[in-house]
Amino acid sequence: MTPRPRCPSSLFARCVLACAAGIGLCPPASADGDSRAAKLPLLPSYKAEFAACHIAYPPGLLPAAAWQRLMTQLPHHFGTDASLDAATVASLSTWLTANAAQGRRASPPPAEDRITRSAWFMREHDEVPAATWKRASIKSASNCMACHAGADRGDFNEHNVRIPR
Repeated sequence: MTPRPRCPSSLFARCVLACAAGIGLCPPASADGDSRAAKLPLLPSYKAEFAACHIAYPPGLLPAAAWQRLMTQLPHHFGTDASLDAATVASLSTWLTANAAQGRRASPPPAEDRITRSAWFMREHDEVPAATWKRASIKSASNCMACHAGADRGDFNEHNVRIPR
């Protein structure tokens, strides 16, 4: 049996967050009129833990139920052990679910709890050809920073998108 890659504890939270989105792609936080997601300051412990492996995705990119599932599955987080201590999991879970997507962004829930498989993400990125996601400079739809330079700050403004070659 091949061991799974393991993120250090502080990187774990970062992995969870990013993987939660790594869960998928990163849509503009206000694409559906919900600007709350983009304006919410990230919890420092969340940013510290999740940004180690991927960007700390804004909690408003996934519904509460998806965040709850992701946080309970950290030891098997998209092929990586992103385990955290119980107190950190409880704290981050509470914050994520309290600030999770609501309304149109939350329904229907995305397949596999991946941001990139959410209906709003697909709507926002419907003009992006499949081949674009496979470019070496992008690698996947979950790599928000490739095209959204401000993604790590929750800025997904479509006027600032620059798709690399």
